[in-house]
Amino acid sequence: DRAALAEAERLMRARINRQHMLNGVTIVDPASTYIDADVSIGPDTVIYPGTALRRGTRIGEGCAIGPNSDLSASVVSDGAVVKHSVLDGAHVGANTTVGPFAYLRPGTRLGENVKIGDFVETKNSTIGDGTKVSHLAYVGDARIGKNVNIGCGVITVNYDGFSKSETIVEDDAFIGSNVNLIAPVRIGKGAFVVAGSTITKDVGDDDMAVAR
Repeated sequence: DRAALAEAERLMRARINRQHMLNGVTIVDPASTYIDADVSIGPDTVIYPGTALRRGTRIGEGCAIGPNSDLSASVVSDGAVVKHSVLDGAHVGANTTVGPFAYLRPGTRLGENVKIGDFVETKNSTIGDGTKVSHLAYVGDARIGKNVNIGCGVITVNYDGFSKSETIVEDDAFIGSNVNLIAPVRIGKGAFVVAGSTITKDVGDDDMAVAR
């Protein structure tokens, strides 16, 4: 019955968690940590309470996961931090920070030393090394270069009601707060998009774009 099943699952979780701890993983509260049998975790990683690791998720060495994070079919590389966030089919590069309260959907690939902050959602997007998406932004169907700043409230407008289109932002670009990037659109290398702009045309390298 369901009561016996719950008891069997409790015993199995304890066995899985114990094996990870014997392998050098710190689990702060094993009773509130849920790890599927096919999950791998590197040594010196810390798993905080309320965390669920599911469906073949792979965690590297020296990471910090949680509290209250849910990772499915995702890869988290060495030294990365994930706090209070949901990852589904995402790849997180080394020394990258995610959260709190971020949602990384399938097809997300983050480079190294990336910052994904609070209330950021990503989907089917590549984000290059050193780029910051600090808060309240949506990045979908996009290719974001290295060392890009994505300001607060930025949205890649990827869906026109019929099909999805791609947004490209080249290296070293600066996207100001509350900008709408209407895909398909390309923002050139080193370009500067002024806060509050809705961009419907490509912006060249090192250009400044203002739309009101």
